[in-house]
Amino acid sequence: MPDIRPVTLETILVVDDNAMVLKVVVEALRHAHFQVLSADNGPDAIELAKDTEGRIDLLLSDIDMPQMSGPDLGLMLKRTRPDLHVMLMSGGATGNLLVLNYGWAFIQKPFVSAQLVQMILEVLRSPDRSQPGGQKFDSRKDIR
Repeated sequence: MPDIRPVTLETILVVDDNAMVLKVVVEALRHAHFQVLSADNGPDAIELAKDTEGRIDLLLSDIDMPQMSGPDLGLMLKRTRPDLHVMLMSGGATGNLLVLNYGWAFIQKPFVSAQLVQMILEVLRSPDRSQPGGQKFDSRKDIR
């Protein structure tokens, strides 16, 4: 009899205050077979994380949001979930400068789904979840 095991899916918490971006990213990640949680602001994301009993493998957050920035959200979530990977995204010209201070992965909007999924897989497989030197996962470099 074949060995049948449930597939363990990584869970990604996506946070963006732009409803269209949030919808497109969530759909792309679900299509790539990730479990996806989503929120449109930092405070709601914190509550969602508190209410989620299972693990959350990665936070994918916009950098510039009205109620709480993506970097602040990442820092807050890592207090209770230290194994959480953090990947930030921005459509702004200067948003990526903030990421260098944290060493987290960064992807510039707009991006194509394949590039997003590839970067997420690389970040999830990185050995150090705090990701110092996250410039390795910076979309400003060509992905080969």
